[in-house]
Amino acid sequence: MRLTCAQQLVEGGDVPGNVDRARTAIVEAADEGADLVVLPELFNVGYFAFDAYARRAESLAGETLSDLSAHAADRGVALLAGSIVEDLGATARETDVSTPADEGLANTAVLFDATGERRAVYRKRHLFGYDSAEPELLTPGESRGVATLSLGGDDVTVGVTTCYDVRFPEQYRDLAEAGCDLVCVPSAWPYPRVEHWNLLPRARAVENQFYVATANGAGTFDGSTLLGRSTVYDPEGHAMASTGDDPALVTATVDPGRVEAVRASFPAWHDRR
Repeated sequence: MRLTCAQQLVEGGDVPGNVDRARTAIVEAADEGADLVVLPELFNVGYFAFDAYARRAESLAGETLSDLSAHAADRGVALLAGSIVEDLGATARETDVSTPADEGLANTAVLFDATGERRAVYRKRHLFGYDSAEPELLTPGESRGVATLSLGGDDVTVGVTTCYDVRFPEQYRDLAEAGCDLVCVPSAWPYPRVEHWNLLPRARAVENQFYVATANGAGTFDGSTLLGRSTVYDPEGHAMASTGDDPALVTATVDPGRVEAVRASFPAWHDRR
């Protein structure tokens, strides 16, 4: 299975421009043979555009997700649509998807298969409080966001977390126990915490012996610069593909059989107590 993390430029509040860049990334990734494309956290509105959250919030049946899932399906690729600011009340009214509250906003990632069918919804569980308005504006999620997809001839169980979640290893162990081969991490990780970004996703891969793929954004908004460095780690923590801080596509081949092979050859997973 070929996985592409689309490290796109995200400009704060420029939803039309950001969505156009996501469309372009999907086309380019599909042309390069991707089976699954992962977009960054809040790729449409921009993480630091806090004043725009309420104004740009959408239902899960809204224009952004409907457009991009159809766009990806036209090209035969599955899509993890990074995350958007979800209007929970609108989702409750317009869809059959359960919500953690009857109203309010959430930071929500949605996984679509290659036919455009919604397969998993994940609302960011750990809300970042350091110099961020996220806890004041958003409702944390409760579900774990897991789906098994047929990708490139393989059945791959994909889990989803978002950015700050990567600091909380218990969540990743839960995903491992749910059978995940791969955990995708849409993110908006800024400077200066480069070493944390280099360490934490790799540690989650090593301790759970599964693939971890980070899709970070690129760009500067309101004094904060996203550091990019989107990376795919294998079940031994090796960086299979990575990039710098400019927009780029990061592509790697994920083999779900390798997860069990690594756990069999170095049985830390089986030695847990």
